Amino acid sequence: MSADADDAGDAADVLTLRRLWQQTADVLGSRHEARWICEVATALDGDEFEAALDQPVTERMVQHHDAMVARYRSGEPLQYVLGRWGFRRLDLAVDRRVLIPRPETELVVESVLDLVRDLPHRRIADLGTGSGAIGLALADELPLDGTEIWLSDADGDALDVARANLAGIGRAARNVRVNQGDWFEALPDGDRFDVIVSNPPYVADGSELLDASVREWEPAVALFAGADGLDDYRRIVPGASEHLTTTGSLVLEIGTDQGAAVRSMCLAAGFRTVDVRPDLAGHDRLVIATR
Repeated sequence: MSADADDAGDAADVLTLRRLWQQTADVLGSRHEARWICEVATALDGDEFEAALDQPVTERMVQHHDAMVARYRSGEPLQYVLGRWGFRRLDLAVDRRVLIPRPETELVVESVLDLVRDLPHRRIADLGTGSGAIGLALADELPLDGTEIWLSDADGDALDVARANLAGIGRAARNVRVNQGDWFEALPDGDRFDVIVSNPPYVADGSELLDASVREWEPAVALFAGADGLDDYRRIVPGASEHLTTTGSLVLEIGTDQGAAVRSMCLAAGFRTVDVRPDLAGHDRLVIATR
């Protein structure tokens, strides 16, 4: 065999990023998911990934890649395999200590923005923050001046994830306070907020409607809330008024069958107006109650 032929054979044996991406897509049946895994394995994103497609990958990259593919094929959610997930303008770190951020929750953020965007000064408390998705998205999108966001969670492990994500939002991090505590116990005594927002646990214990992968992989403490899924609303709604300004609002994400029940709780707690709003699929998804 000629030297030229040997060189051609060696080149054909080189595992480039392009070939790794294609092989991964063949295994997973999705070029998008394959790319995300390859991006994380190689620490290359966007234009850098595209520019490196014909470059060889290292053994360490392949080992990282193979471990991620094995985890994903075992049933672990892609978001945990990647260790991150997009939420509005943020790229959040996520793992099994916190729920995976979902598109429905982005509507909660949008509703809070509508309530406070035009205020000269705004104080917001995100109770049960988990990864920090809601509160950090608000800090990221609201003006730097005149904004104060409190993030709280009873779970110290979840707050560790929120703190890691706080470090990634740049200058807006100066407006964020993080405190551990069970619902209102985490807030300063006597302080009032323009909005209290929460995506609390709202799945009924033993619910058969919950996807198996969610039940198996995501933290139960952030999912389940008693026989009817309403236990945490029974704690949040009655106590909210003591921590809201006279025109403040409580914004809650809810399960699709909980609109009427949570609305009744809010009216019984003295809120003057209560609005139940749908998600993009037309299902009840959030409640906005205003004093």
